[in-house]
Amino acid sequence: MLQPCVIHIRLSIYTLRLVFGYVKAYMSTMRHLTKFFAALSDLTRLRLLHLMMDGEICVCFLQGVLRTNQPKISRHLAYLRKAGLVVARQDGKWMHYSLKKQDKDLQQIFLETMKCVEKEPQIAKDIKRLKEIRCCPARYGFSSPSDSEK
Repeated sequence: MLQPCVIHIRLSIYTLRLVFGYVKAYMSTMRHLTKFFAALSDLTRLRLLHLMMDGEICVCFLQGVLRTNQPKISRHLAYLRKAGLVVARQDGKWMHYSLKKQDKDLQQIFLETMKCVEKEPQIAKDIKRLKEIRCCPARYGFSSPSDSEK
């Protein structure tokens, strides 16, 4: 028969494991939320997200609209991907990004944020520029995505 002291220790160990499990799950959720909100805290990332509101978009379009270099855009897109806000799809040499479906609460926060961002003058300029821009891969020494399908 086990002594009360040994039973108490075993129960304490079991309780500790249970508590650590809950704490670990909680911290994982908190890390996800922290990344989500941190991703929304940067103007460039907000502009990128807003450009994806209508669907998938190629990195070359994002580069043309934001008028910045490809490494900067790729760095921000990687941040958004790690935060779980976007998904990437490769088509030959071309990378296409689109918004990732969020759970109900985060989706609501995201949509409200995009609604607020929409009112910014820079966003209006971005949308106008997106309508005018054309993918010009020859400028970078590549064939266009439509050429690779032929």
